[in-house]
Amino acid sequence: MRSSEQTFSASGLTSREDLDSGESMSATAHSDMLSEIKEVNLSYLLLAQRLLREDRPTGMFRMGISEQLAEVIANMSFAQTVRLAASNQLLCRFRFDDHTILSALADKGKATQTHSAILMASQDVEQIG
Repeated sequence: MRSSEQTFSASGLTSREDLDSGESMSATAHSDMLSEIKEVNLSYLLLAQRLLREDRPTGMFRMGISEQLAEVIANMSFAQTVRLAASNQLLCRFRFDDHTILSALADKGKATQTHSAILMASQDVEQIG
């Protein structure tokens, strides 16, 4: 019955047997994590392209990116997007490094969300280079 026990870890649902196997779990977990990073990257890039192609100023505002970066992202071909997404590094990051903004966004109140949007709008746009 030990092998049928399951737990949920950051990399997904795992059987007890996998957890007991030590090193193979480490390699599997690492591989799963890289696959998940690539999935997140592709989803992020496709969403970014859609936002920018539908309404560039709003997309730039929502992502906090510069005109130059928006131009590059919006004009990438699908093949370029897939190649970039295959990176083992996350391409997106939290826009809010400030505890106040993150806490306010976690709160469900509409006034708090409006306040957070105002605070994020006042942040500098990320620049290339």
